[in-house]
Amino acid sequence: MEIGKPLCDKVCDIAREAGIFMKNERVNFSLDKVESKGLHDYVSYVDKASEKLIVERLQGILPGAGFLTEEETVEQHTGNLTWIIDPLDGTTNYIHGLSPYAVSIALVSAGKPVLGIVYVIESDECFYAWEGGGTWLNGKQVKVSEVKRLSDSLIITGFPYKHFENMDNYMRRLEFFMTATHGVRRLGSAAADLAYVACGRAEAFYEYGLQAWDVAAGTLLVQEAGGAVSDYSGGNKYIFGKELIASNRFVYNEFKQAIKKYL
Repeated sequence: MEIGKPLCDKVCDIAREAGIFMKNERVNFSLDKVESKGLHDYVSYVDKASEKLIVERLQGILPGAGFLTEEETVEQHTGNLTWIIDPLDGTTNYIHGLSPYAVSIALVSAGKPVLGIVYVIESDECFYAWEGGGTWLNGKQVKVSEVKRLSDSLIITGFPYKHFENMDNYMRRLEFFMTATHGVRRLGSAAADLAYVACGRAEAFYEYGLQAWDVAAGTLLVQEAGGAVSDYSGGNKYIFGKELIASNRFVYNEFKQAIKKYL
């Protein structure tokens, strides 16, 4: 199947189906259904069941593609085409009933995302992009903001939850952005964070300790919406390198320099 809007539409339908399942399950959800995978790292039957649903549907529309998934409900293998899936990005938000939390699905070819969907469940917002096709939100094309200065920007980040060895630098960076911009927000879902940069709700996002399934879809959204994405040093190791910055193109250089100052 050609990688374009028809395939993107099918994957959006799958993301929505998984999202509806999770939204319905949230009505009677309780903390005793949560398991711990590690320090501040949680999972529930909802994550696992939604991932199985997504994998089954994707296997039906693109047989032979590989899978890299957070909950490992399918054999993990990569190929020329690989689906990278986070069935519920923002699990901690979900278990507390706090939005945003999202489904993130990316199709990667030779290590590069060529299709990306982020479905923010509670707001019923499906962000999607395919290579060369722009970025769309519920049928309307979106772009990154046109804010030209970091001082006029709203910044989104994620707080470290298990890698604390760089905390001093992190806090100095956070202090800088708190005082030098319109403010800093921590929303709890990297996939949603990137989608919000892509549609211009914030100018920039940064975080470290990220996994490929957190960001693979969202980075394509930002790029196809006219934004810039890199690792902290300005390189291209942002899918698997566990650090990422994303912004509109006007503030990217200023933003990158501020990040590098506190490495």
